[in-house]
Formats: sequence, C-alpha cells, structure tokens
Amino acid sequence: MISLNYIFDEPITLTNCDLEPIHIPNAIQPHGVLFVFNEENWQILQVSDNTESFLGYAPDDLLTKSLNDIFEPESQHAIASCLAEDFDAVNPLTLNLLNPQNETILFYGIVHRAPDNLLILELENPTADRPDDFFQFYQLTRHTLTKIQGISDLRGLCQLMAEEVRKIIDFDRVMVYRFARDGSGEVIAENKRSDLTSYLGLRFPDTDIPKQAKELYRLNKLRLIPNINYQSEALIPTHCPLTNASPDLSFSVLRSVSPIHIEYLQNMNIGASMSISLLKNNQLWGLIACHHNTPKYLPYQSRTLCEFMGKIMSLELSNKEDNENLDDKIRLKTLQSDFVESIYHADDFVDAVGRDRERLLSLVNATGAAIISNDLVMLFGKTPSENEINQLIDWVVPLLQNNLYYTDSLPKVYPPAVEFKDLACGLIVVSITKMQRNFIVWFRPEVIQTVNWGGNPSKKETMDEEGNIRMSPRKSFEKWQEIVKLKSLPWQPNEIEGIVELRSSIVGIILKKADELASINEQLQRSNNELDAFAYIASHDLKEPLRGIHNYASFLLADYHDKLDIDGVNKLNTLMELTTRMENLINALLHFSRLSRTDLNRNNLDINKLVNNVLDVIKINQSDFQIDIKIPEKMPIIKGDRVLSEEIFVNLISNAIKYNDQPEKRIEIGLLMEKPDWALIEDPCFQQNIPVFYVKDNGIGIREKHLDTIFRIFKRLHAQNKYGGGTGAGLTIVKKIVERHGGQIWVESKYQEGTTFYFTLSGPNEK
Repeated sequence: MISLNYIFDEPITLTNCDLEPIHIPNAIQPHGVLFVFNEENWQILQVSDNTESFLGYAPDDLLTKSLNDIFEPESQHAIASCLAEDFDAVNPLTLNLLNPQNETILFYGIVHRAPDNLLILELENPTADRPDDFFQFYQLTRHTLTKIQGISDLRGLCQLMAEEVRKIIDFDRVMVYRFARDGSGEVIAENKRSDLTSYLGLRFPDTDIPKQAKELYRLNKLRLIPNINYQSEALIPTHCPLTNASPDLSFSVLRSVSPIHIEYLQNMNIGASMSISLLKNNQLWGLIACHHNTPKYLPYQSRTLCEFMGKIMSLELSNKEDNENLDDKIRLKTLQSDFVESIYHADDFVDAVGRDRERLLSLVNATGAAIISNDLVMLFGKTPSENEINQLIDWVVPLLQNNLYYTDSLPKVYPPAVEFKDLACGLIVVSITKMQRNFIVWFRPEVIQTVNWGGNPSKKETMDEEGNIRMSPRKSFEKWQEIVKLKSLPWQPNEIEGIVELRSSIVGIILKKADELASINEQLQRSNNELDAFAYIASHDLKEPLRGIHNYASFLLADYHDKLDIDGVNKLNTLMELTTRMENLINALLHFSRLSRTDLNRNNLDINKLVNNVLDVIKINQSDFQIDIKIPEKMPIIKGDRVLSEEIFVNLISNAIKYNDQPEKRIEIGLLMEKPDWALIEDPCFQQNIPVFYVKDNGIGIREKHLDTIFRIFKRLHAQNKYGGGTGAGLTIVKKIVERHGGQIWVESKYQEGTTFYFTLSGPNEK
C-alpha cells in the first residue's frame, strides 16, 4: 500500500494546480486490479499491488506471465475481439480467470489502449445487486425516455435527470452542474435527502475543477470513487519497462484520484462520489454530480445505465437550450431580419445601420452603440466619447477572433474603461471588413451583482511538513455571497450568434452590391465606348454633306447674286453661318470623342513654362483688353500630356477673359497644397497633399443654380451672340482632359463677383 500522495515531480503549489499530472498517478483505487500489457505477446508489464487479494497471485509472479497464462481460452478470445472493436461498444467483458489453484474466478473487465502502444486491462468483481438483464434495463430507461419527451425546457430536463439517476443509484444527493464560459459552474438542478443542506443555485469557481480534470471528464463519460478515504494501490514496477515512464491512465476507470480533489470531497463530508459527463458538440457542458455520505460501490450494470442516461441527456441539451427563452429568440430573429432587410435596400450600409437606432440597440439589448467607418464615428444611446472609442478600437483589433470580440467585464481587461464603467462594462465589437476600419460596437453599463457561492471561492494557503505553500480547498460549502462590480449583464449565446449572423448578412449584402456595381460599371464602360465610337463616326460622316451645303450656298451667292433679292441673299448668308456653326459643333464633338480614344503622352511638365507659353499666345489675340494676370513664381514639375494640359489653361484663361465685363480684368493662376481661407469647398485633395491648381477671375460669375450644369457638353448660359458666341464644349473638354489624367475639377463662383476653377492632374496614388 502507498499513501494518496502519488509520485509528482513538484509539490502541488498555488501556481501549478493546472499542471498536476492527474492522468499518470501510477496508482489505482483498490476496488479492482489493473494490468498493463504488451499487445504483441500479451506479456504483463505492470500490475497493481493488490493482485494477491483479488487473484491469488503475487505481483512479482504475474510479471513473469502473459495474459494467456491466467485467462481461459474463451476469455482470451473475448479480449482479442475487444481489441479489434470499438471499446465503447463491447466493454465491459465477462472474463474467467484461473487462480494458482486452477480455480475459475469471474470478473468484469474493461480493455483499452493507452499511448505508447500499451494495452490496459482492468478487472472488478461482479456483484449480485442487479442482474445483467436487458429487459430490466429496457424497463428502467423506457419510463425515463417517455418523461423526457414531455419536457420542453432545460431546467425541467435537468431536474428530471437528477431524480431519475438518484432512483437508480440511491445516492444521498444528485445534482446537475452546468459550466459557464469562464469555467465556473452552477448547480441548476438537485435531488437530495431531505435533511441535507441544498446546493441548488450555488456557484463554484473554475479552480474547483482544473483544466486537465475537465478534459478527463470530456474523455470519460463516467467517474466513480466508491470510497473517498481509500488507500491507493501502486503500480509495480513504478515505470513501464517498455517506456521507462508511468503509463497514461486517462481512460482508466480505476485511476487514482488527485489528493487535492480527495481533500475537497472530504471537506464536503462525502463518503462516495460519481460524476456523469454531459457533452454538447463534443465539449464538456456540465456534470451530473452524485454524492453519498458513506462509502458505496456501484456495480457495472448501474454505472452503464447511468452512463446511458448521461448520453441521452447530452443529446437533448441542444434541443432544450434552443427552447429556452424561445419568445426572446424569435423577437431577436425578427429584429435581425428586419434590420438586414433595411440595409439591403440602402445605398450605404453605414447610413442604413445608423438610421435605425432603436433596432440597432435592441439587437443585443444594449444601452449604447457606435458605428466606426474609417474616420467617421457615429454614436447612439449612452456611450463613451469618440476619442475613448477610437482608443478602445485600437486596443481590441489584435484581440478579434473571427472578426468578433466580446466581454461583460471590460474594465478588468482594459483598465482605462474604469473611467466610463457606467456606460461600458459590457462590450461587443464586430469587424465588418478587414481592409478598412469598419466596426459596429455595442455597450452595456455596469450592473452590481450578488453571486451566491458554495463557500468562499478563494482557496487557502497552507504549509506542509517540508515548508511548501500548497493549495488547501475550502472547508465550508455554506452559501457565501459576493458583491461583484465592474461587470455588465452577460451577453447571451443567442445574442452573440445573432451578431455573427448579422455580420455575415452585411458582408453578403456588401459583396452582392459590389458585384452589381461592377456589372453596372462594365455596362457603362461598354456603352461609353460604343457612344464614343458612334460620336466619332457620326461626326466624321456628317462633315461631308454639311460642307456640300455650305459650298452650294456659296456658289448660289456668287452665280446668282444679281438675280436674288435682298431677302434671298440674307437667307443664303444665314444658311452659311448655320453650317459654319454646325461644323464648329461637329469639330468640338470629334475632339471630345478623340479624348477618350487617344493615349496620353505623359512627360515631365514645367507648369510655369507651360502657363507662360499659353499666356504669350492669348495676349496676342487679346491685345485690345487691359488684363492683369498673376502667376506664382514657382509651380511644380508634374507628369502629364503637354498638349492636353495646355488646352486646359487655354480654355480656362480664355473664359476668364471672355466672361468679364470689368474695365480691368484680373486673373490669378495659382497652386494650393492646403485649403485657403477664401476657398468655400471642402475637398479630400487638401488632405491628401495633392497639388491643386486654380484659375480665378473677377468676371461676371455664375448663378448658383447653374453650377451643376456648366460641365455639360454644348451647355451655354447666355445667348448665341453674347460674349463672342462659342460652342459650349470648352469646359466639357477641360473636364475630360482632367479626368484622363486621373484628376478632378470643381468650381466656386459668386454672381457678379467672379469665378474660380480648381483642378488636379493626378489622383491620390499618382503624385
């Protein structure tokens, strides 16, 4: 015999409880025996130190044998068949063992594989408590299954299971224990002896069941400790000869128990314990925890029935949880559907989300929300400041998992949130797009809560005989209340699922609209190309008959001048003027259509030199006017098409002179790198460090109602013969040239005071 403190390289301290190797205790509970053997020849490699009392063989005698030496042929065949099958389907086995006196002893056996190609066989004596009768098993389970079908809610299912399991095993207390997301647990159903203190509604901390213990509960569906105060049986030899290490007993039903867990159960005054694992989606959801005040052994039949009940309940968990708060879930689904519908029919999802404030908050029962789209922050309800939210987003971005982050205790993970805990202790952040800064954020305020724990959840420090500080489980499990601050109401799973679905819907809408926009752009591009081709061909073909009309009118005037009266001569002159005007319009249309078809010849352009060349030409044609033209001493060298760039300045400067009735015409040509005080229009170019050229005059100006139409082709704001006529295509051609360079053009004007045209010859990525 050895004590409960099985071999562990380090003493169990406050810092290493989660590292305790509970899967390799190198010892078992004493109500059975364990063999470790080699699959190749069934040679026995290790045995538990209690074989003599169970089997009549001393451990050292068995280590010289194989399983074939001690089991009857039929049992050998059963073990061999089990190794080739799914262990869950065939275990336990009924085995006959031959003792040293060649007498047959009946055992129940469980076989499973362990790491390192080891095989483990565990034996327990059968008991006469319950016969191995399928009909009785059927009768016991049929009644329970019928009851389950009549229960719609989760808590009802849990309470039923606590009652039914207690009927089977007759323990003093049976509880259903559900794990929370933080690893802590709560007793949500209980059936007990009437004189015992109730644990119903009490919470137990995450540290009560360490991570590695939770994993073993996930792997093993049932765990029995018939006697809490047992003396463990060591494995002999200490290390397996094949691996020189302790065997992994993760799947062993006899595996010895952690000393800390034994102390924990002893502090609860428990004599026997059994746990039935409850799984949902192959993850540990909870336990059916069974306690008895005195030692109590359960035969395989009872354990098998309890394990079956646990599997039935595990299958029902999803259905019953889905029915919890069904009305609220339906309400949230309807809200989400309506919300997505409104977004689908909007041009901009940010605006659409922002317009429906109440629905945005109701989606997750939040008190505040924010929409972040690049540098834009829209706030709804009760929220932190815009600056605080921007800092919060910078912090949360690395923590996003699958584009989502949420917590109900933000100040505990993000200390600056203490300053706005009344607004945002609960947080959900969902990232809409990875390439851009697009987020939706929801907030909940602090709600001070009272939590009922099963005893003070803090484990106490004690000093052992060697002076090591170790963990000591609490000794009292009476209700202990804690006032919890810096937390909001928890986000419910259906709320989180709704947010994930909402993001997926929004992304789907964005992608669909992007596809639709791409298709429209493709159609527009095709239409524009066809229109350009049509304009070019039509204009070219129209010129020939138009020139014929002009020539024949000229011939009539020359040949029949003396035969025509004054009215006839005037009509022929008008016809020639109209053909000349129409030819000018056709030439302008041809020029405009060529702009889309001709490749740009980009070179370095000295804008100072280019503008001076343009002014030299204009001054020759405008020598009769008093014109004051100002240009900066230094303008940049940029990339552009020289001929087309000159045409921009020719058109804009000529218009500045043409549409000016002041005695002294003033024109200013300049360059801007930031918005001037006198500029009326905000433009992103001023923030992107793109050179903005301008031509400013003190002319007649443009009425505000006409500002949106001045770039339309052949659009004139005056009579045909006023201000020297013209085709009305000049500004349209200027806009086309600017756009071909990747730039943009816009205008500011005050009627009777003057006009300023701004333009760029590059975009954000073409500096």
